[in-house]
Amino acid sequence: MSKYLKQLITDEIASRLDGIDECVLANVIGLEVNNSVLMRRQLREKDIHLMVVKNSMARRATEGTPLASAFEGLGGSLAVCWGGDDFVSLVKEVARFDQDTEQFEAFHARGGIMDGEQLTPEDVQEISKWPSREEQLSILVGQILGVGSRLSSQLLAPGALLSSQFENFPEDKEAPAEEEAGDDAEQPAEEAPAEEEASDDAEQPAEEASAEEEASDDAEQPAEEASAEEEASDDTKE
Repeated sequence: MSKYLKQLITDEIASRLDGIDECVLANVIGLEVNNSVLMRRQLREKDIHLMVVKNSMARRATEGTPLASAFEGLGGSLAVCWGGDDFVSLVKEVARFDQDTEQFEAFHARGGIMDGEQLTPEDVQEISKWPSREEQLSILVGQILGVGSRLSSQLLAPGALLSSQFENFPEDKEAPAEEEAGDDAEQPAEEAPAEEEASDDAEQPAEEASAEEEASDDAEQPAEEASAEEEASDDTKE
């Protein structure tokens, strides 16, 4: 291969990896064509890119970039994987193909780089067990909602207890009040017959007094008649 052609390939690799800070390296040599096409299609669905490069050209293309240390100590052809929602999601997909020994037996992780540090195949397997960004957000939301729900229940519980006490309080007080009102209503009812009896007693002396007055009038009439007779007798004597 001429130097000019190598430089063209190197420039192409550099342009495609421009702005990439993290990646995973894997071996794809030995994969069947159908399985290779299937793997690439599944990676594209997750917005993950895969590019097979020669290690020497990749080192020249990434010289002076954050990816430079990822190719140190490696040789032969490599598949550079990058993209996805986040780096953990990328590593999970690579680890999934690595663990599938039936269809992708020849595929295995060879390392990578994260936060400027070179990763070993063991590091890649360890990172694949981490929660992805989406999983971390769901965990965080669950924790926030859990604290909020506990705080809400703690704040509302005393209010609910106090409310239930206030609801029971009037019922306890209304019953004695109703009983007292009933007793007060019975007392006037009892007093009413007593007043009627007193009224009857008052009417009886009035009737007796009227009878006495009539008797007195009757007594005065004979006295007047006697006086008239005396006057008539005196006239006769004269």
